[in-house]
Amino acid sequence: MKSAWSIAAGRMVEALGTPDYAPALAAALREIAPFEFIVVFGYVGSARPVDLYDDFPPRRRLLHVEEYQEGPYLLDPFFLATPERAAAGLWRLGELAPDRFYQGEYFKSYYEQTGLAEEIGYLVDADPSSRIVISMMRTARRFSSADLRALKEVWPLIDACSRRHWAGFSARAVGETPDIDASIERAFRTIGEGMLTPREREVVEFTLKGHSAEAIGQILGIASGTVRIHRRNIYSKLRIRSQGELFSAFITEMIGSPSA
Repeated sequence: MKSAWSIAAGRMVEALGTPDYAPALAAALREIAPFEFIVVFGYVGSARPVDLYDDFPPRRRLLHVEEYQEGPYLLDPFFLATPERAAAGLWRLGELAPDRFYQGEYFKSYYEQTGLAEEIGYLVDADPSSRIVISMMRTARRFSSADLRALKEVWPLIDACSRRHWAGFSARAVGETPDIDASIERAFRTIGEGMLTPREREVVEFTLKGHSAEAIGQILGIASGTVRIHRRNIYSKLRIRSQGELFSAFITEMIGSPSA
């Protein structure tokens, strides 16, 4: 493995600054811990993620890239893992996810469709205003502790090369992707406008991100029972019955189109 990795790493370094870098990066990482798919997303604030590279077949690309970019990314733990919340380096998705992620609407409405056994990713700070996420995905089994140790050992090289290759990404991305920070803020501010209180909107936000009543209570400094009362009131006021309907209401508010 070491010999094959050394050869692949050399090709990766040689490809820096060219369109061949990302495929060479993927090939080098597969020499350490094989996986089925890889995707590299660039995030600038809350703007629509930029697909910098992926090797999905067409049907999977529709789900993992095109549908993801339409809104689900807003609740993705990798997207929410800002430098303040998670340091650059290698992370399992489960390490970044809220406590009720697998019962949350993002998982049930979107992520479960991927059929992945596990997703891990390198978080790379390309520059002060952007973050690159190199996601590696398996469909049959989770990454072992040995896999993670080996991938962490090569992190310094992956980090240095990727930061150099995608340096200035955020400046280029500004003109390519619409910044929807205002749309997100407006969605949480206006969902249930005239019906929900500011506190209830906070409960909506953390519920959609996958936090339990206990976790939301700790974040907001209120009892978990109070959180549950807020949730019941929210559902009643919005005339909905499930978190799925709440998720749909948020997306509709965000993009400002009832047909969405």
